[in-house]
Amino acid sequence: MSFQLITDSCSDLPVSFVEEHQIAIISMTIQLEGEELVDDLGKTFDKDAFFQDLKNGKIATTSQINIGTYYEMFKPFVEKQQDVLYLAFSSALSGSYNNALAAVEMLKEEFQTVNITVIDTKAACLGEGLLVYQAALLKEQGKSLAEVASWVEENKMNLHSWVTVDDLKHLERGGRISSVAATMGSLLNVKPIIIVNKAGGLVPISKVRGRKRSLNYLIDKTVEGIQNPTEQTILVGHVGVPEEAEQVKLELVNRLNVKEVLVYSFGPTIASHTGFGSVAIFSFGSKRVE
Repeated sequence: MSFQLITDSCSDLPVSFVEEHQIAIISMTIQLEGEELVDDLGKTFDKDAFFQDLKNGKIATTSQINIGTYYEMFKPFVEKQQDVLYLAFSSALSGSYNNALAAVEMLKEEFQTVNITVIDTKAACLGEGLLVYQAALLKEQGKSLAEVASWVEENKMNLHSWVTVDDLKHLERGGRISSVAATMGSLLNVKPIIIVNKAGGLVPISKVRGRKRSLNYLIDKTVEGIQNPTEQTILVGHVGVPEEAEQVKLELVNRLNVKEVLVYSFGPTIASHTGFGSVAIFSFGSKRVE
């Protein structure tokens, strides 16, 4: 029996890919000014409407996946003795990973055989999604759970995530920058550049003046750091700005002999923290050292 690949909704892959490759999804929840919304990768969720709410100033908050949710997701696979590989949202950004481990320990107390491998991807958004994407393809090539898990562990630190945001208020609310910095940055049209560091945390590492320069910065850094582009699928993510994301894709295709570049929108969980207008590029390069 083939193993079951599971991830969470922070991977932000489109529903069509998830369903085609039979990936099970654990949904996170979002609170939008008193209303609870389920992040199901857009299956029943109007992401565009949510993005407009963010653009219009509504405040969204998110919560980690609790132990009980993991227990209920994993249990049916344990009952039928099917092996599971769960690729989790970065532990530096959420307590979900630790809750998944706790759920596995609960199941081990109840069942004699529990074969669930939980991997901290140290990634977020379509960075996590890119690892899931590659894992799904390897699984369909006939690779075993151990082989796929080994590939993820060996390659996750080679994942590069270059991100820029357009609205500094979301970074301020998340504690990434001060209120003074957010105000001054908005007045001066400063756009922060953010990476996912070695620990899997979001870290502002630079700032540039103007939207066009910020997008060019992401492109330049991706081109500079990429390895073996002809073998790679690059993912470009965005929050409500598909035209800009397509322009980024076009520039990457023009500058790199890359296998393919796919454009997807962020999901509501990640968008809640980065805000409307965010754009990111995810690819593989040298080991993360930051």
